[in-house]
Amino acid sequence: MAKGFDAMDEGNCMHMLGDLSDYLDGEASQEICAEIEQHMAGCEDCRIVVDTFQKTVLLYRDLPQPELTQEARMRLYQALDLDDYA
Repeated sequence: MAKGFDAMDEGNCMHMLGDLSDYLDGEASQEICAEIEQHMAGCEDCRIVVDTFQKTVLLYRDLPQPELTQEARMRLYQALDLDDYA
């Protein structure tokens, strides 16, 4: 195991999260996928995090995008300090 995602090792839970996005997008290497899946087999907390994150991403992709009024868009840009994009 390249990164050491041993099951039930809390120190590796946070380490696993670094590759989670690639894993869920299907872009992680087979080795990383196997390590994450092995870790989740013994770590209920990580299984719950991955399941919740995966469901959230699917919901976000499936739901229609909200329409922002121009006023709301400008407030958002200002709040994010993106005035150059306004």
